[in-house]
Amino acid sequence: MIRVSNLVKSFGDLRAVDDLSFAVGPGEIFGLLGPNGAGKTTTISVLSTLLPADAGSASVCGHDVAAEPGAVRRRIGVVPQELALYEELTAEQNLATFGQLYGLSGPRLKSRVGELLELAELAEHARRPVKGFSGGMKRRLNIMLGLVHAPDILFLDEPTVGIDAQARSRILDLIRSMNARGLTVLYTTHYLEEAEHLCDRIGVIDHGRLAALGDKEELIRQIGEHDVVRVQVPAAALAPAAAAAAAWPDVTFADLRRGKLEIHCRDGAALLPRLQAELSAGGLGLDQLEVIRPNLESLYLKITGRALRE
Repeated sequence: MIRVSNLVKSFGDLRAVDDLSFAVGPGEIFGLLGPNGAGKTTTISVLSTLLPADAGSASVCGHDVAAEPGAVRRRIGVVPQELALYEELTAEQNLATFGQLYGLSGPRLKSRVGELLELAELAEHARRPVKGFSGGMKRRLNIMLGLVHAPDILFLDEPTVGIDAQARSRILDLIRSMNARGLTVLYTTHYLEEAEHLCDRIGVIDHGRLAALGDKEELIRQIGEHDVVRVQVPAAALAPAAAAAAAWPDVTFADLRRGKLEIHCRDGAALLPRLQAELSAGGLGLDQLEVIRPNLESLYLKITGRALRE
């Protein structure tokens, strides 16, 4: 659905997108995860034909964004980070206005407006001026404006910025619902938890370059770090248990830390049955057990050496 190859876009001396390549499959929620200024919005601007690339190529639904901009625009919906609403108009009037811009009219337009208001859970507020809406309601309506012409692909650029956790959760549920109907989504965010829980695959982008690409598990494997298993057993058994665990396959570290046995291994969940069996054979029980897995923040820190939200 989307193919980006060696894309480059500069603004003066600033290279906002630097040799970027990735592809998005049909029905996928693909996330571009990176800090502010990483090149996410510039990438969407090129893909939506708003900005020309300096080098490289990009296609959407088989149409080259530079050579066939009209064909690309007919297949995509774009939801910018900044709200694109007319505050004095009602929710219904906003949707109707954008629908008319896409050539919808009559019963078809009325039906589509009603469908989108229901989808966004805004039907009861259809005739209220948007200026009286909460931030979350405005964000949901903003997304609906990008869907009014029933596009094949939706570009969402930081759609949850500036809203509370409850409103964010409703928007993520809305995106999942639209995706379940077959919509392909390109989603940009600097929120780790959003990318982790929403996206099928994630491209980590920084300084305009793709630093890592894959689903959550693939990305974690790229870190090269290990699961950490922490076990509390009787004090007398700590040292013998550490020595035994150090000899097990796939264990890279086993020693005492802060009064607990700490084991580093590739797969903490797979290690647990053996650990429990060994302790039971020695007549020992577990007082506490904790498995800590590497996460996307670990990956980002390893790649960039700085926190994602800096």
